[in-house]
Amino acid sequence: MQSSSNAMTYRRRRRAVPWAWLIALGCAGHPLASPAAEPLALQGIMKEMGRGMQAIVYGTSREDYAAVEKAALAIAGHPQPPLAEKMRLMAFVGTDAPRYKAMNGETHDNALALARASKSGNGEDVIAAFHKLQSSCLGCHQTFRKPFVEQFYGKADGRR
Repeated sequence: MQSSSNAMTYRRRRRAVPWAWLIALGCAGHPLASPAAEPLALQGIMKEMGRGMQAIVYGTSREDYAAVEKAALAIAGHPQPPLAEKMRLMAFVGTDAPRYKAMNGETHDNALALARASKSGNGEDVIAAFHKLQSSCLGCHQTFRKPFVEQFYGKADGRR
C-alpha cells in the first residue's frame, strides 16, 4: 500500500509543475538555445566596429585623417570574443571556419591599410582603402550574419 501511495503523490506533484516552466529551465542551459540568451560578445564587438566605420566616414568627410587612422586602428585591433564563445562560433561555422578566419584577417589587413593611407593625408587613397574595408566587411556579413543571427538569436531576417 505504501508504494501505491508514493506513486500517487509523485503523480500529483508532477502535474503541479507547470510544463512551460520546465521547458524554459531545460532550454535556458542549452548552449544553442539563444533566443532568450544573453547577446553574444560578438554582437557588442560588431556594434563597436560599426561605430568605428561611422567615425571613419565622418572623419573622411571632414578630412580629419587622424580620426580616421584612430578608428581604423581600433577596427584592426578589435577585441576577440571570450574563448568559450569563440568555440561556439567556430563549432557553428564548422567547415567554413577557415573562410570565416580568412575574412576576419582580410578585414584586419584592410583596416591597417586604411590607417596607413590616412597617415598620408591623401583623400583619394583613404577613400580607396575605406572601400576595400567596407567590401571585406560586407562580404563577411553577407556570408555569415544571417546564419549567426538565426542560430544564436532565433531571428530569421538576419538582423539583430
